[in-house]
Amino acid sequence: MIHTDELVERNAGFADGGSFADLRLMPSGSLTVIGCVDPRVDPSHVLGLSLGEAAVIRNVGGRVTPATLRTLAMLSKVVQARTGGPGPTDHHYAVLHHTDCGITDLAAFPELLADYFDVPAEDLDAKAVSDPFAAVRVDVETLRPRLRAGVLVSGLVYDVATGRVEVVVPPARVEA
Repeated sequence: MIHTDELVERNAGFADGGSFADLRLMPSGSLTVIGCVDPRVDPSHVLGLSLGEAAVIRNVGGRVTPATLRTLAMLSKVVQARTGGPGPTDHHYAVLHHTDCGITDLAAFPELLADYFDVPAEDLDAKAVSDPFAAVRVDVETLRPRLRAGVLVSGLVYDVATGRVEVVVPPARVEA
């Protein structure tokens, strides 16, 4: 187990390195990643992202849920407050799912999943919980109509056995 004292010690090493200096609130890579909480799939490490390069939203399964959409709506208001407008249209939203995801184990708990997705239990098949490739397509399609025209959206699946990412939904601009 990692104790608080060790976390503070590790933080001291981070702080001494100064890599946080001069970072802005807005991601320098104009990227938002929606990914899973699985510790094997930290989007920053898996995608080789540097501190400050992307905003990362993580939840069970990396799914685009009603809570994810509310978080994105709140972030858009932060952008508006900081920039005085809707923000740049060169932004990229990447949905990152992965193989061997624990969300598949939740199929035995349809009531829990139905609540998570805010859908009736009989509609869970449409969420493709057991197939990360289908699920990433579902989530990109759920996300797309809720974003501003001009931004990019893509869908990726990370293979936990090989460490490789596969593009399932190529980046495409949201239409007006």
